[in-house]
Amino acid sequence: MAASLWRSVFGGSAAPMEEEEERVAFWSSPERTGWLTKQGEYIKTWRRRWFVLKQGKLFWFKDSTVTRASTPRGVIPVASCLTVKGAEDVLNRAFAFEISTRGETMYFIADSEKEKEEWINSIGRSIVQHSRSLADAEVVDYDSTKRSAKPSSSSD
Repeated sequence: MAASLWRSVFGGSAAPMEEEEERVAFWSSPERTGWLTKQGEYIKTWRRRWFVLKQGKLFWFKDSTVTRASTPRGVIPVASCLTVKGAEDVLNRAFAFEISTRGETMYFIADSEKEKEEWINSIGRSIVQHSRSLADAEVVDYDSTKRSAKPSSSSD
C-alpha cells in the first residue's frame, strides 16, 4: 500500500527510495542527464522531466536543478530492464523510445533523433553493465543443468 500511495503522490512507476537508491549520489557526476517527455503510468498524459542516469538507476525530476536535497519523482533500476529501443512506430511520434521491464513498457520522447539515440545507447550500456552478474550466473546454472541432463537423457 505504501508503494501505491508513493506512486499516487509522486507519480511514475518507481517504488519509494530504497536504501540502495539513496546511496546513489544522483546530484553528482551523472553518466547522462537531459530533458525527456515521459508518459505517466496511470494518467497517460505527457510530462517533460529531467532525467539522470547514474550507477544503474534512471531517476527523473520536475526540474533540472538537482541537488542532494532533491527528491526524484521516480527511479527505474536498469538491471530490471529487458529492452530499450525506438518506438516511433508504436506511438506515431518522432524521437520516441521505450524501456521494457517484465511488468511494463514505459514510453519517452527525446528532443531530437540524436538525443534519442544517445539515450538508447546510454541506457543500453547501463543495462548490460548492471545485468552482467545476473546473466553470468544464469549461464553457469544453464550449463550445469545441461551437463547433468545429458547422462540421464542418453539412458532413455
